[in-house]
Amino acid sequence: MKLKYSKLILSAAMLLAGSNAFAQGLNSAYYTNDYKFRHDMNPAFGNEQSYIAIPILGNINVNLHGNFGYEDVVMNNPMYPTQGGKKMTTFMNPYISTSEALSGFSTDNNRIIGNVGITILSAGFKGFGGYNTIELNSKTSFGVSLPYGLFEFAKNTGNKSYDIGNINAQAMSYVELGLGHSRQINDKLRIGAKLKFLFGVARADFQFKDVKADLSSTDKWTVSGQATADVYMKGFTYQSETDEYNDPNKGQYDKVNDVDVDGGGLGGFGMAVDLGAVYKINEDWTVNAAVVDLGFINWSNHAQAVNRSNCFEFNGFHDTSVTSDSGETIDDKIDDYGDQITDFINLKDNGDQGSSSTGVGATINLGCEYNLPVYRKMTFGLLSSTRLNGAYSWTEARLSANWTPLKWLDGGVNLAVNSFTTSMGWILNIHPKGYNFYIGMDHLLGKTSKEGIPLSSNASIALGMSITW
Repeated sequence: MKLKYSKLILSAAMLLAGSNAFAQGLNSAYYTNDYKFRHDMNPAFGNEQSYIAIPILGNINVNLHGNFGYEDVVMNNPMYPTQGGKKMTTFMNPYISTSEALSGFSTDNNRIIGNVGITILSAGFKGFGGYNTIELNSKTSFGVSLPYGLFEFAKNTGNKSYDIGNINAQAMSYVELGLGHSRQINDKLRIGAKLKFLFGVARADFQFKDVKADLSSTDKWTVSGQATADVYMKGFTYQSETDEYNDPNKGQYDKVNDVDVDGGGLGGFGMAVDLGAVYKINEDWTVNAAVVDLGFINWSNHAQAVNRSNCFEFNGFHDTSVTSDSGETIDDKIDDYGDQITDFINLKDNGDQGSSSTGVGATINLGCEYNLPVYRKMTFGLLSSTRLNGAYSWTEARLSANWTPLKWLDGGVNLAVNSFTTSMGWILNIHPKGYNFYIGMDHLLGKTSKEGIPLSSNASIALGMSITW
């Protein structure tokens, strides 16, 4: 039996695998000294110059991470062109072997994670005994986490038990107003902090918890799992329609069939802090540490929908009659199974749950930098980043070589290993008098399909322009 949820989630995964990229921040520029937005990764970093970012174009980060992608979901059709009408097909094609179809998926969780950050306004200037920043940013993120068992069940449903696990999907959008300050404590230590006011636009979470499918028994099959859809958004409501059960004795039921947003507006408010420090051990070695986005958003509205039943059971057609002369008929049994499926796969509106608070996901950055004694224009840096965000958490280690050949030109290249893949990045930062332009990537784009879709779910681009003095 193929679950309706399996098809919906897998369809969403295919769309996400081929979607436009979203962002996390340019870690490739962490050790680029005159990169104006280093304070977003460690608030202790300052700048030699003051700046005003060009509105909207000042700082744009676009990045996507994942351990499965388009090339794992969409494959060459083995029957093309002799019998297959399409050159490409999905991994569920029966003519693709199970081992080949599932080879691209992690046996743990398969995830695609990203967020987009656009700086609406930003400025940095010296004063009050240190360096100060003020910024207004728009942030949007999404994540999907799919267990290996889901793909195995979809591809190779057989007479055995499947402990599929938890299926998660999330999206969130908010605007932040940040006020930062950093200062030199002594000739070795520099510290910084940033206070952020968060204005929530919307958040949506879908969870299908503890999904299991037991098809091993000859007596009965069971499929179970608790589905919950939570939406935090001003004026959002689920729209329901009334339908009838197959069994007239059960009466009617309500199911979610649409959504409505009445007015919209500010969905929530919260706060977050960034804390950081940089310590210069000697002329050659410097260490640093920071935690950013440590905070929450309190949402004024929380709409929730759940499946009416968390289990479907099929025990065959034992002791059933074709006619209505005696006992339960086949039609009665089919109607009963249909009603069970109705309760299992359809969501019912649980109403407004009132105000609720959610985290925004904190990131911990730890690093060290080595300045070559024989060539001070070159440094090497190591950065460890850990994102703490539940099912969408990840870690990364990035080793970079950073070069400042001219006073107005710096940049570097780097290699990273993270929870999803191995990647190469780069940054070019041009800052002559009065102007700054940067462009960089945390992950090279790599191969794309003929439609321009990245074959993997790892891609990155970041750029921005500022006026300096």
